[in-house]
Amino acid sequence: MIDKQVTSLADAMAGITDGSVVLVGGFGQVGHPMALIDALIEQGAKDLTIVCNNAGVGRSGLPRLMKLGRVRKIVCSYPRTAAVFSELYAAGQLELEITPQGTLAERIRAGGAGIGGFYTRTGAGTLLAQGKETRSIDGKDYVFETPLRGDVALIEAWEADRFGNLTYRGSGRNFNPVMVTAAALSIVQVQRVVEAGTIVPEAVVTPGLFVNRVVEVPYAPPFAAIEY
Repeated sequence: MIDKQVTSLADAMAGITDGSVVLVGGFGQVGHPMALIDALIEQGAKDLTIVCNNAGVGRSGLPRLMKLGRVRKIVCSYPRTAAVFSELYAAGQLELEITPQGTLAERIRAGGAGIGGFYTRTGAGTLLAQGKETRSIDGKDYVFETPLRGDVALIEAWEADRFGNLTYRGSGRNFNPVMVTAAALSIVQVQRVVEAGTIVPEAVVTPGLFVNRVVEVPYAPPFAAIEY
């Protein structure tokens, strides 16, 4: 019988190794898998490359992971949402790869879809295009962007069944659905697990095919624990 639910956050983190590329869902604190990030901190993996829309908020979650020296590089569209990032980057303790938000989403989608890359006008003629292949199409410059894939994806969804089929609520959907397709190991925290067959098929956003582990985490207000 297929059952992708694990009983603890520690079990959800099993097998994540040093040097992993970790895709982390969310937009700010919305749809951000805080419980999984805290569990990753407890698990101990280091020398990580984090791919996320931004570098976290305040000093918990991703900022705490960075502060502990466990992150080697971050790939994101807007890192300066956390003072910890600025401190570490200024000290030369953290690598940064800036990717425009839409390009970041499309690179991840390409990674999940098996696409070898794509051309975009975003960044053409700017510092972001340095070292990248450029091509003139219909008289306009385009930059070639490569796909992004992860060893692990940590995402948040609203609900799941034992097969790993996922639904999302509102803007919590953001980067989560594309990230879960682009990782070798996809770990999902959900606010509730429902009986198989109770999710209307048309409501499934992420099929269980893309999900390896599901852990149920009771709801907590997303901004309650932020410390600036």
